[in-house]
Amino acid sequence: MRKIPHLRWWIIGWLFLSTVLNYLDRQTLSILARTIQDDLGMSDLDYSNVIQLFLVAYTLAYLVSGRLTDWIGARASMAGFIIWWSLANILTAFSHSAFSLGAFRFLLGLGEPGNYSAALKASTEWFPPKERGLAIGIYSTGSIVGATIAPPLIAFLATGYGWRSTFVFTGLLGLLWVIPWLWLYRAQSEHPRITDKELALVEAHAPKADDTPAPASEWQRWKTLLQRKDTWLLVAGRFLTDPVWYFYLFWFPKYLTDARQQSLLEVGAVIWVVYLAADIGGILGGWSSGWLIKRGQTPVAARKRILIAAACLVPFSPLVAFAPSLWAALIFASIVTFAHLAWLVTITALVTDVFPPKSVATVFGVIAAGSGLGGLLSTRVVGQLVTDYSYTPVFMLMGLLHPLALMFVWRVGKPGTMSPM
Repeated sequence: MRKIPHLRWWIIGWLFLSTVLNYLDRQTLSILARTIQDDLGMSDLDYSNVIQLFLVAYTLAYLVSGRLTDWIGARASMAGFIIWWSLANILTAFSHSAFSLGAFRFLLGLGEPGNYSAALKASTEWFPPKERGLAIGIYSTGSIVGATIAPPLIAFLATGYGWRSTFVFTGLLGLLWVIPWLWLYRAQSEHPRITDKELALVEAHAPKADDTPAPASEWQRWKTLLQRKDTWLLVAGRFLTDPVWYFYLFWFPKYLTDARQQSLLEVGAVIWVVYLAADIGGILGGWSSGWLIKRGQTPVAARKRILIAAACLVPFSPLVAFAPSLWAALIFASIVTFAHLAWLVTITALVTDVFPPKSVATVFGVIAAGSGLGGLLSTRVVGQLVTDYSYTPVFMLMGLLHPLALMFVWRVGKPGTMSPM
């Protein structure tokens, strides 16, 4: 049977595509919101309730998806998650009221978090620590690519075939994705297409088996996990910093329109710069910690150096509000998104460094649920500040969050925080 050189990078490339599809399915409703509201007779309040249902399901599902991934493995869980959310996306085409639309988007929210817990599990199994950050950076940037290509693709499909057909088409893409995935992904020792050289590399750096006795019950497993200080330090790190990304993803385009007097077309022509910077930050941040590991630093120490650098750049955020020109504002915003994605990728890699492989997806699910909670709360705070004051205090607040989070994340892996799981 023909071998595939660099098989692990083909796997991460396919995970990149799953993340693109994840965001494409998520953004379909946002882009078609006005069309769907008019067709179904929905008010803005109805629409906001649909979005809240998705976010609640998305946040809660992280707690389950991580544990499920550790239980049945990356291969089966990823296939199951993408089939679930793709079917939920297709079902959205059959919505006839705000209630049914909300129910189907709730189902979508239950499935989509599994993409990230399964991708992290696969990265842990197939990549040594010096490459793991880059691998996580590659599949993570798929979210930005998906959000970037979604508007023109969805607009084209909806214009030519109607909004209901658009949900069916994007959902079918996910179902088709599963077929090559099941062919491509196997355990390294059982994979018929892995080369001997790559097998030796992967097995030499594979996470060592944990000798800690398995918990007597599922309750004991969760109790042990939640008693570990590292878990809550990383939850705090994501809870405090992910609102920065939610703001720049969902509010920054509106800021350009409201405060910088840019038209919709003008915003579309320039905002890609900010998200391209985020892509570069995610990949470069992951690569940089690997470069430090190759130079002799421990994985935890290398990740923390990147986190410090990122936390020093995000405080450029207030300068966006005070920038004298549009392009100056875009440059400062690009610095912030660059730094945040470097932070996000690195803190995700840190999870794989300090927790045993048998629990890494479960832990990640708990930490990511903290991210979702931070997003839910920050959306309300941002809306209140913008309504009552302006965008300026929001930019100032966003500049403070990463340095504050660093105070928590810096203690990860220290004595007293690493009790056995």
